[in-house]
Amino acid sequence: MMETLDFLYPSSSFITTMSMINILGLSFFGFLEMMGINLQYSKLWNPNSKRIKVSSRTGMLLLYTPAFLVGFASFWIFPEKGFRSLLVTAALTIHFFKRVLEVLFVHKYSGGMVLDSIILISSGYSTTTATMIHAQHIAQGFMEPAIDLKCPGILLFSVGICGNFYHHHLLSKLRGKGEKGYKIPKGGLFHQVICPHYLFEILEFAGVFFISQTLYSLSFTISTTLYLIGRSYATRKWYISKFENFPRETKALIPYIF
Repeated sequence: MMETLDFLYPSSSFITTMSMINILGLSFFGFLEMMGINLQYSKLWNPNSKRIKVSSRTGMLLLYTPAFLVGFASFWIFPEKGFRSLLVTAALTIHFFKRVLEVLFVHKYSGGMVLDSIILISSGYSTTTATMIHAQHIAQGFMEPAIDLKCPGILLFSVGICGNFYHHHLLSKLRGKGEKGYKIPKGGLFHQVICPHYLFEILEFAGVFFISQTLYSLSFTISTTLYLIGRSYATRKWYISKFENFPRETKALIPYIF
């Protein structure tokens, strides 16, 4: 077993390897987003693509449902959970269950999604959820980290999931009945950044890491942040190209900074 920092559980070689794969993989996709090579979903998808497509609602359900089921099933797969492990499993399950509910009852869709992108992203979510829960399960055999971050983690996760939902709700209100076009988002933090929902999603997973305190959850938080930096950059660039009146002072992800 590898020695780690005071705020992390020790890590196995398997978890260390998966952590490196996670960071390298998502960082690579984040770089591609900034270069204009986007995963084919949401407003950045290419409608002229010749690949197999499904409706956006169906695609989004396929993205999030498997990861939710992994989290839900793990309550029975690993019934003997410590409190920290229970919190991590609950947080991940709640996160993806919220996303499923948003797909069904909040978001409004007008386009489609490419099937191979759906499979790639859905597999990534499911694998990450399973690995994070597994890492937490095996960490139960070790002494608790010297610095306990569970309480700030719960706070961060709560702020993140509420802020993410609020800005998703604002996005859903942009379109009136029968409308399919895109508009410049307003309200909340949209006057400062074009992707506040991404910012709050980062806070969510930072909260999960604080609760978990494993190397894998740390790697996922870092890699998710790097990917969403690239995704938000591409989103801002898209809005600038589509709307002449887009306010140039509006940042991509972090108010006043980026």
